[in-house]
Amino acid sequence: MVKVKICGLSTHEAVDTAVNAGADFLGFVLAKSPRQVTIEKAAALTNGLPAEIKKIAVFANAAREELDCALAAGIFDGIQLHGVLPDLTGLETMTIIAQNVAKDFSFPEIGDGQYLLLDAPPQKYLGGNGQPFVWKDIRPEKEKMRRTFVAGGLTPENVRAAVRYFAPFAVDVSSGVETGGKKDLEKIKRFIQNAKG
Repeated sequence: MVKVKICGLSTHEAVDTAVNAGADFLGFVLAKSPRQVTIEKAAALTNGLPAEIKKIAVFANAAREELDCALAAGIFDGIQLHGVLPDLTGLETMTIIAQNVAKDFSFPEIGDGQYLLLDAPPQKYLGGNGQPFVWKDIRPEKEKMRRTFVAGGLTPENVRAAVRYFAPFAVDVSSGVETGGKKDLEKIKRFIQNAKG
């Protein structure tokens, strides 16, 4: 069954809703964004969560020191990187590398413990803009999709079609489960239900 990541979480209500509805990954944006939280806030939001719920720190154009600092806090199970990548040598954690999808996209090689995240080209922010990419620009090879998250304009209404088309490891959503720029608890529940249904 496809896994689900709810990203850009910043309130206890949204975290609790995502967890109770069956989310597998929770994303906490440490980069500049309307959804940005501090490491301390992420720690407070995730205190006491079951170990099987994986907590991901999201960065944009980050320096290696930023990654090491976040991981040293001991609350994150992985990182997600947008933009220019820092040196990842010796980094032993789940690493999700965002790729902007455009025409003639081809899958890059990734290392052990690494995953890809397919997203639309950046706009105001490097990720989380709620814009879809053209699905047909991707040839979803089964082997590649086993280590791929699909994001970019997903909503409760289209996520089931995305799962059917891509058969990905996971789907990822942030603005697609918001109303007026805030996480919408009903949309979170419906997104997870439709993705896994």
